Amino acid sequence: MGKNFFTVIASVLLSGLTAWGIVKAATPQQNEIVYNEQGKPAAGTVNLSVSDYPDFTYAAEHAVEAVVYVKVTVKYQQQYMIDPFFRFFFGDEGQPQTREQERQGSGSGVIIRPDGYIVTNNHVVQNASKIEVTLNNNKTYEATVIGTDPATDVALIKIDAAGLPTLKFADSDKLRLGEWVLAIGSPLGEELRSTITAGIVSAKGRSMPSNGEFKIESFIQTDAAVNPGNSGGALVNKAGELVGINTAIISTTGSYTGYSFAVPSNIVSKIVGDLIDFGSVKRALLGVTMSPVSEKMAKDMKLPSLDGVYINEVTKGSAADKAGVKKEDILVKVDSTLIKTPSDLQVVVNQFHPGDRAVLTVIRDGRQKELEVQFQGTVEATGTVAEDGSVAFYGARIGLTAKGVEILSAGSGKLAQAGGEDGFVIQFVNDQKVTKPQDVIEIAKKARRSIVIEGVTATGRQGYFAFGKDE
Repeated sequence: MGKNFFTVIASVLLSGLTAWGIVKAATPQQNEIVYNEQGKPAAGTVNLSVSDYPDFTYAAEHAVEAVVYVKVTVKYQQQYMIDPFFRFFFGDEGQPQTREQERQGSGSGVIIRPDGYIVTNNHVVQNASKIEVTLNNNKTYEATVIGTDPATDVALIKIDAAGLPTLKFADSDKLRLGEWVLAIGSPLGEELRSTITAGIVSAKGRSMPSNGEFKIESFIQTDAAVNPGNSGGALVNKAGELVGINTAIISTTGSYTGYSFAVPSNIVSKIVGDLIDFGSVKRALLGVTMSPVSEKMAKDMKLPSLDGVYINEVTKGSAADKAGVKKEDILVKVDSTLIKTPSDLQVVVNQFHPGDRAVLTVIRDGRQKELEVQFQGTVEATGTVAEDGSVAFYGARIGLTAKGVEILSAGSGKLAQAGGEDGFVIQFVNDQKVTKPQDVIEIAKKARRSIVIEGVTATGRQGYFAFGKDE
């Protein structure tokens, strides 16, 4: 027993001394480590050397070249009072005056294409009047915003350059708990530009306690040190591939306290692809409300595990409804992807576009059932007719009521942004009288550039609004 004890102590010391290079490295045959299914070294392969420990030099030196410093200028109006002596001599009534002010902020970004496309956070560039990007080689460019997606806090900007170093998107779904990652960015300002920190993947599919600022619940949580200024920077794996965009920390002090969060690269890739191709995000909708599977549910429904999501409600007319999904179904798979939690389903659906098809696997009455679904968009195409006869029109729904062609729901699209409101009765479109919703659609189709709506507001007043037609 004593001999075994000292043998264990000697092994531990040898591993430690070898790791510090004090003892000669083992032979190549001894160096080779084979891991079993549990991720543990197989018998006879536990002699370690310096080369067996994580080496981040390639990932760091490669990735840092594609991470940039982003400096923004935001203009705002500040109120101030006129000096009373000035008012006495010049007769000013002393009303508050406004003066344009500027403030500056900073963040990070990641070059994703050699022709100057850079991904960052929406909150970094939001309301910016000027954006400057400094590369790792100290060259500075002025950038323009291509598009933003506040729901995921992702933004795409561009500089006029070519032949730039880039980061390749990795498959963030393949990240494993405990896997090493690097965070690269410019924490606390330009002085700490191109800072690299290391950590592990602490959790996946993480939601954050917030006031509803973020609309996704699938963040990668790491313990790589991230501070203000890291926002929009890269989270990379050991191969130097982009697995996430660093976005937020949870802190009571405003500085890093051990918890940082990144938007997964699979979500980022889809968002920036849409912004490049369409100028806006084409987000697919399934049309369900859901909750995790509880132990009581699993027992009552005789489920094999707690995996999957419980369908609480199915929105009438939604993609799920048309596919045949029912309330109380357990959704366990989308195509070949297993669904274990609500955040898993959110991540998978976010990777589809409106119109894409997939196969949903649900458990109903103890049996698995496959349903084909065609995803819908966040805003239905203009002209789409619902079961109640109402028609989609630039993000709104219009229908025929006793008052006439009425805006039943203004929604949040172009019509609402132009001033359209619920209860507005449409009488004329581009000076042409309308008597039914289809008249509105047909006239709008023939319009060359703009659409002018005239009618009566919900309060009985004459009104009008106009907006540009989609190209």
